[in-house]
Amino acid sequence: MGETASNFIHEVIDEDIANGLKERIHTRFPPEPNGYLHIGSAKAIWINYSTAKKYNGLFNLRFDDTNPVKEDTEYVESIEEDLRWLGAVPDGIYYGSDYFDQCYAYAVQLIKDGKAYVCDLTPDEMREYRGTLKEPGRESPYRSRSVEENLDLFERMKNGEFPDGSKTLRAKIDMASPNMNMRDPAIYRIVRAHHHRQGDKWCIYPLYDYAHPIQDAIEGITHSLCSLEFENHRPLYEWVVDNIDFAKKPKQREFARLNITHTVMSKRYLRELVETGKVDGWDDPRMPTLCALRRRGYTPSSIFEFVKRAGVAKANSLVDIKLLEYCIREELNASAPRRMAVTEPLKVVITNYPAGQTEFFEVANNPVDPEAGSRQVAFSEELYIEQSDFAEVPPPKYQRLKPDGEVRLMGAYIIRCNEIVRDENGEIKELRCTADLETKNGVPADGRKVRGTIHWVSSRHAVDAQIMLYDNLFTLENVGDVPEGTNYLDFLSPDSLTVLKNCKLEASLAQAKPGDRFQFVRMGYFCADSRNSGTFNRVVTLKDSFKI
Repeated sequence: MGETASNFIHEVIDEDIANGLKERIHTRFPPEPNGYLHIGSAKAIWINYSTAKKYNGLFNLRFDDTNPVKEDTEYVESIEEDLRWLGAVPDGIYYGSDYFDQCYAYAVQLIKDGKAYVCDLTPDEMREYRGTLKEPGRESPYRSRSVEENLDLFERMKNGEFPDGSKTLRAKIDMASPNMNMRDPAIYRIVRAHHHRQGDKWCIYPLYDYAHPIQDAIEGITHSLCSLEFENHRPLYEWVVDNIDFAKKPKQREFARLNITHTVMSKRYLRELVETGKVDGWDDPRMPTLCALRRRGYTPSSIFEFVKRAGVAKANSLVDIKLLEYCIREELNASAPRRMAVTEPLKVVITNYPAGQTEFFEVANNPVDPEAGSRQVAFSEELYIEQSDFAEVPPPKYQRLKPDGEVRLMGAYIIRCNEIVRDENGEIKELRCTADLETKNGVPADGRKVRGTIHWVSSRHAVDAQIMLYDNLFTLENVGDVPEGTNYLDFLSPDSLTVLKNCKLEASLAQAKPGDRFQFVRMGYFCADSRNSGTFNRVVTLKDSFKI
């Protein structure tokens, strides 16, 4: 992952060490397995993983599987795969559900200490009693229950004697606190649902704000690094740690989430896109999920480079998606082999070239990397060029092929267009050209200047393929701030995917394996699709005006 630039989180850790922290630095990434990770998750992974490595510490992956309703082993497996792909291999893999017995025991102790009580208020009544930002809350009529009664009710909750949602266990803190999260928050609720690891053992489940600090403390986490929406939850995090009286107390610190233009990060929205068929699954290459970025052709290093360039800050901001595209473009420019691909084929017949003959031209794999070597590209009397590389009535300063005009074939001969052949509908069927067979090096013997150079593919050796041109999923820049009276789905782009079905590729691409990346010269960077043989996904365009 390279060197990690210092940021405010490291300054916090440096100060803790200077003030006597002796424990080995220990961080964690705690996703809930209720969906696929997205690029915003990559920021949290990078911060926690790289911080642990900077201080020669430890990094845990812990599944926050305390809500059985939406969680599934499918998501557990996808999350582990994403971390392996990113190279952020955890030192240990844990599950929040494995601590359920301890969470329950700690809850019993809180009841015995007079710091928790069973409440019968409905969710609506709890919201009413909680008050507002300007008005204090009111104490629950069940707040004064005795320790004995609370212990009895809580055990009966665990034993399944009460309906779902009929009772909660609440921390007894302060209904007048200016922080709404401290107004006697619920820490256990009744939910009858099959758990992907615990089965049907439990019908009560701890809530995140209660379970998470316990899990951190048990695992020896020194710094619980999370996104900014948990900042107001920090006092509750500290209350749990202090009142359970752990000897070693983890410290929570928050960083700004990663928000990117022209996409959404909410799992709820991403799930809706998948379930309503707006996209072709969680790994649709237009999605911001890590599996989608992987399928599209992004690399782990480009994603982490993007995260680093976006920065680690305390204030939320919106990062231009063009920065992400810049990072992968810079990497692939240096590393991707060059290949020729014709997306809208126009046949060219070289009338002065021997029929049936094939010769091979040596073409560099990557001109910016001499060590990448070269390959042989087949040439024959029938070729394909791009329709856009011929103009029957060329605009001013047009430097590609035109009637009675010349153009260089990349790495091969100069050709001249002599005749246009049309079909029965008057459409151009093919071009008949002659080649200057003395111009293998591209330089005419008489010194005439031929300015245009185009790519091509031998028709006899061409590989048929489908090319997917992906673009932004949403037309709106800030999808998280849609205009009043609209829905984020109103801004789905109709041009986010263009499918080119009749493409002709040079022969070497027949050997491309899923995930192999190439620069299709003059077009952009492409990746062999992992789902569909003979399909290439555009990773990113060749050039962009974005400046860093």
